[in-house]
Amino acid sequence: MDRNELHQRIQDHFTDGLVTIVGSGLSVAEGVPGMAALGKHLVAEIPTRIGKNVEDEWTAIAAQLDAKVDLESVLLAHPPPAALEEKIGAITADLILGAESNIMAEVIAGDRQLRLTRLLEHMLKPNTGIPVITTNYDRLIELAAEMAGLGVDTLFLGQHFGKLSPKESAMSFCRGTRQHRRTVHLMFSKRMTLLKPHGSLDWFRHGDGPIRCPMPLDLPRLIITPGLNKLAAGYESPFDSHRERANKEIDSAARFLIIGYGFNDNHLETHLSNQLRKDVPALVLTRGLTDNVKRLIVECSGIMALSAGENSDETGALLTTAANAVFFPGPDLWDVNVLVDEVLQP
Repeated sequence: MDRNELHQRIQDHFTDGLVTIVGSGLSVAEGVPGMAALGKHLVAEIPTRIGKNVEDEWTAIAAQLDAKVDLESVLLAHPPPAALEEKIGAITADLILGAESNIMAEVIAGDRQLRLTRLLEHMLKPNTGIPVITTNYDRLIELAAEMAGLGVDTLFLGQHFGKLSPKESAMSFCRGTRQHRRTVHLMFSKRMTLLKPHGSLDWFRHGDGPIRCPMPLDLPRLIITPGLNKLAAGYESPFDSHRERANKEIDSAARFLIIGYGFNDNHLETHLSNQLRKDVPALVLTRGLTDNVKRLIVECSGIMALSAGENSDETGALLTTAANAVFFPGPDLWDVNVLVDEVLQP
């Protein structure tokens, strides 16, 4: 495949039936701390917030983090008790909130543009909404969509005391009707349907149910931190509604755009990997290929992955497919901004 053919295949990928999956890599590219930074922050902050009853459990976790073991693997090997997990969640939220706030302020002031905002301008906007699935807690995707002129269907109805109500949330974007002969069609505004199976910084537990609120409330935030406990939490509301809808979108996708996602989440992997093994076309954009991605590429002829090359001093994109791997010197096409400039911009 030469460069022209590569560009044409990428352009052809942005068509009907596209489901986008966004992992932490996209947020990290915008300046949100990733797992490594979070691990270091937890090591520094947790000792100041825990009681004697969970010191031993944290000591075991901290020792592994100090040994450079990644946070997800550590929490899988040492599942924290509920009291410690609550502290981990709170500290995680505080760290991400600080970075998120700074980034949002710059965007709203007009000092920067989010990568996803630029990308959304080149994506088809079906009447059912652009389906986007993310494992991220931050709200940069929501902001990116609004800056691109799209509404965001979060499955919650209401802005300050939003209740989980998928049908009403979808209908809130109805802007009128159009009659064709005897059939009346509902007309909807352009929007994104955003599914967050790991939770969001604006989800809170209020009484027995979840609410969505942009303000900092003195209530437990509903985010699922890494580790074994997230498997059980994923079957509680509102995580279950978002996970089930995400799986439905994955199962019906004609093609995938996968950005900064390492294929490390059991909530999505069963459905996503199954579809990829059916050779549903997928364009993967990531700085580095995880072992899970590499294994899938070998098994799935429909995957086309763009990543940075092995030589960190050389700019360009490594194209990896089941057939081979080819490095294209020049623009870093694995970066969304560069991809838009070099391939999608007319």
